[in-house]
Amino acid sequence: MTKNKTFPIFLAFLAMGFGDVVGPLVSLVKDTFQVSNFVASLMTTSGFLMFGILSIPIGVFQDTKGKKFILSLGLLIALFGLLIPVFFGMYGPQTIIDPDSNIKLYALFVAIFLLGAGATILQVAGNPIMRDVSPPGRYSSNLSLGQSVKAVGSSLGFLIPPAAVVWFGLDWTILFPVFAVIIIITLIWVQSINIKEQRAADIAPASLQSSFTLLKNPFVLMMVLGIFLYVGAEISMSAQIPILMANVYGFEDFGLWLAWGLFFLPIFLGRLAGAILLRKVKAGKFFLFSVLLSVLGLFFLFFGSQYVAFAGIVMVGLGFSNVFPLIFSITVDTMPERSNELSGLMVTAIVGGALVPPITGAVADLNVLLGFLVPAACIIYVLVLAVRSFNK
Repeated sequence: MTKNKTFPIFLAFLAMGFGDVVGPLVSLVKDTFQVSNFVASLMTTSGFLMFGILSIPIGVFQDTKGKKFILSLGLLIALFGLLIPVFFGMYGPQTIIDPDSNIKLYALFVAIFLLGAGATILQVAGNPIMRDVSPPGRYSSNLSLGQSVKAVGSSLGFLIPPAAVVWFGLDWTILFPVFAVIIIITLIWVQSINIKEQRAADIAPASLQSSFTLLKNPFVLMMVLGIFLYVGAEISMSAQIPILMANVYGFEDFGLWLAWGLFFLPIFLGRLAGAILLRKVKAGKFFLFSVLLSVLGLFFLFFGSQYVAFAGIVMVGLGFSNVFPLIFSITVDTMPERSNELSGLMVTAIVGGALVPPITGAVADLNVLLGFLVPAACIIYVLVLAVRSFNK
């Protein structure tokens, strides 16, 4: 019975991954609208801005209305955002460069803004609700598996556009109706299940004050900052790797597929492996190993050799794969009675995906390879966090 309830939640994680489409959209928007790397990188700001605005209020609201209600709300808002490009004619049959391109570009920013809002709400509800539908002792494992399903949703932004062009003669904007259909199916399935949500009877209701008070705990503050910098690093990597493939290594036509194969496929496989390994390996030890692998991979990018750089990208993907679910589950497992407030705080920290990539893009406008120093600096902090978590 528990497995039947986890299936629609896993599908919600798939929909959650659609918010990460802003990564590959940077290179697509840059080429289609002929804008700078910095302007295209603002697409990530549009997509991730709501994580900083909505997460804590939604976490508090969730404490009253319940996680299933909030999960459904996130799906509806994301669906509305995906329908905006369709309304403006961006649904696959044609390219966007025409006299109305500026209007369509603005509509695209609004659509990604709403998709980001929906993804924010899905993160706030989805990560803790996985605890409610998971058997005892399986939360970290199921959360890693859920994040691997999310990686599939994120990967579609890399895989569908080249396939649409090569095989069907369609524009990359076919992403929007495809995502909308999947979200409709998810919404119907989530509504069909009954979830018994865990809640401690002797704990005061969540509030904005109780959420921010948790930041006085040094451990919570460090973990929240770790989420901020990690997400900024991941989105920077997903945005800049296709540009690296085209500008440095000359892979223009299939740069998105190559970027997916080198970065997001390892993330997906790493999360699947993590879901299994975390049943036997302690989370703190696995966290440290993951971050060390990421740091080593980023170091390889600067060797100057194409194949060494490609190996480095694969290592970064594998290392990144379980960082988010590990930080999240380690933190929630220390204070499960405050899961709603902690979820709000940590999902707020995903706003790092809005603030770090434009900095990366600005540096990359000077030199593409130099731009990778920004995510590298972020991961160095996460390494310090992993070492401290391991020692504890």
